[in-house]
Amino acid sequence: MKTCPVSKACGGCNQDKNYEATLDDKQKIVEKHLSEMCKVERILGAQDPYYYRNKVHAAFGKINSKVVCGTYAPGSHKIIENSECLIENRLASAIILTIKKLAVSFKTPIFDERKGDGILRRVLVRVGEGTGEVMVVIVVAQVDFPGKKAFVKELISRHKEITTVVFNLNNKRDSMILGLKSISAYGKGYIIERICGKSFKLSPESFCQINHAQTEVLYGKAVEFASLSGNERILDAYCGIGTIGLIASDKAKSLVGIELNGKAVVDATSNAKYNGVGNASFRKGDASELMLAASLKGERFDVVFLDPPRAGTTPEFVNACKSVAPEKIVYISCSVETLARDLNLFKKAGFMPQVAQPVDMFPWTEHVETVCLLSKLHEAKHHVSVKLDMDELDLTASESKATYEEIKKYVAEHYDGMKVTNLYIAQVMRKCGIELAENFNLPKWEGAKGLGALCSERTGVGTKTAKQPQ
Repeated sequence: MKTCPVSKACGGCNQDKNYEATLDDKQKIVEKHLSEMCKVERILGAQDPYYYRNKVHAAFGKINSKVVCGTYAPGSHKIIENSECLIENRLASAIILTIKKLAVSFKTPIFDERKGDGILRRVLVRVGEGTGEVMVVIVVAQVDFPGKKAFVKELISRHKEITTVVFNLNNKRDSMILGLKSISAYGKGYIIERICGKSFKLSPESFCQINHAQTEVLYGKAVEFASLSGNERILDAYCGIGTIGLIASDKAKSLVGIELNGKAVVDATSNAKYNGVGNASFRKGDASELMLAASLKGERFDVVFLDPPRAGTTPEFVNACKSVAPEKIVYISCSVETLARDLNLFKKAGFMPQVAQPVDMFPWTEHVETVCLLSKLHEAKHHVSVKLDMDELDLTASESKATYEEIKKYVAEHYDGMKVTNLYIAQVMRKCGIELAENFNLPKWEGAKGLGALCSERTGVGTKTAKQPQ
């Protein structure tokens, strides 16, 4: 097990335990919040939990006239230096260290947060692990950067992997990393990343998951949960640059993406064209408002994907989602607490959580990503009342527990071939106080209205309202 000498001071990770133990901790956290609502699968850990962050940011400053760069200590603006972070891409870390050395040799003025003067403020490096392309974003507080051309030329000569260098202007005295204006000094000003067989244009401002290998695991699971046949109309809410929707588009009839950020919508449209996806369109606006507007026009969607920010979604979104009548919802969350809150909202709106899959997107941190499948509840249109008595099954007193196959056979013989599932039977038995077999996977939730009324007797399997075969 590797250890980081500054992990305590930095706060970016915690390496007190071995990796398997951290996975167990995250599994318990997800189960604590979700196990009463749905089945929770075993967390999918990373094959290699080190050096996974492909987007690395460093702040620059001075301590006793010495140029320093690194991450801020928690709750402060004290810069913690680390020559080789164990969770950051090693090439990105090396490039940032080179920029620090060049800043010293070129006598580049370092930004002083207290005084508000200086030029070099931050550096952001993004590595496209699926393509090998590398973008360097140099954040400056002033437009004029002394010796810019020579600086960039020397940087590229030392790191030939770099495919583009961008200068970003941020002269505001706030905590935002990037400003609004970016100018390419070398290359095309963006890189291409490849995820799950699709290519995506990433500009300095683009949001993209920072762990390439686990992103493919996460998005692959999301598409798997959707169980697409090729005939579905899918909606990708909070679509960003279109990653999830475009990855799923090959298995769907059509895709509509919604995103509030106008630049991201432009990128998503460009990404669809770049990948030759002809069944996708993207709309700028608030997802809740656009879904309601779509429903008023009679639009319906079979599957809704949503990957909201850490704060989760809203009651307004849930109601709007209901208005477009999806059969399935695939919810990707970076906060299990807000996911649990939102799943309760969806349950009230008629969407039942079925299964949750945790994915360790950020090894050695407290964060865990979770993808959850929800299905629309359907009220049964035709019901019959079924009463099963143990005596009718011709069991001896010592065999007072009917087997699942015996119960299924009895129902089929007495009710015109009706079929019932093991889960259905287990719920009836449980409600009637009959002990279940120890190895049976007890249902995590109760009271699904489509399963009918509760049994009224304890003399057998009980009276139950069952759905008539269609």
